[in-house]
Amino acid sequence: MIATKTPAIDKAARIFHFIAGKGSATYSEIHQNVGLPQSTTSALLASLTTHAFLRQKNGRYYLGLIFYELGNKAIQDFDFRELAEESLVFLRDQTRLACHLGVLDGSTGIYLAKKESQNAIIVRSWTGKRLSLHSSSLGKVLLAWLPEDHIDALLPTEHLPAFTARTITTRKALKAELEVVRLQGWAFDNQEDVDDVTCIAAPVFNSDQAVVAAISISGVRFQMPEEKIPEYANAVMKAAGMMSESYAVYDWSAHRS
Repeated sequence: MIATKTPAIDKAARIFHFIAGKGSATYSEIHQNVGLPQSTTSALLASLTTHAFLRQKNGRYYLGLIFYELGNKAIQDFDFRELAEESLVFLRDQTRLACHLGVLDGSTGIYLAKKESQNAIIVRSWTGKRLSLHSSSLGKVLLAWLPEDHIDALLPTEHLPAFTARTITTRKALKAELEVVRLQGWAFDNQEDVDDVTCIAAPVFNSDQAVVAAISISGVRFQMPEEKIPEYANAVMKAAGMMSESYAVYDWSAHRS
């Protein structure tokens, strides 16, 4: 057990690690296993919940989504775009469509990098553009491998806003879609975010098989006809797999240093 000159941080860290190991824990479980007095445990849990480091639901404490937000910020400390370069160039050359790298940032997806389409007709997008999680293919991928309670926290209401006539508008229907995404390994945005624009995305995994990013392609409807979707999906998954391998090497090197 690590002890520093800042006992309050040590105690909070012990709580974080305990809850992370179990997924969730009650007050009694935390008090009994972390080795803190009842008054200290109660005060720390209240403060950490107030600051959103913890969430409380049905008598159990969970890590707060701020860890995802801070984690994504930390990921950006190294140049994600450099790791993605080879994969995005490969994908653009294979599909001739606009290619993007995106991550989860708070309650939205965000593009970190883009390779422009080689076609005369292009889909308007840009680095830094934010994306709805429930209507974009990239957003669906970023959601699909999260624990269900994290999905519920990101999408706290059953009804979801409609951006087109094809947008999934209930959390129940979205969760069914996310199950398909996990099974097939890619997500499809069938004009759900913007009319006449279709997108395909696939996950980038780290060495622990957690999703850290997603790679996607976008095109107007006629550029992605139904018969080409399996071919394009395979290309996107291959590109995402290439980046997963690059990330795993980076991840391994970072842990070695």
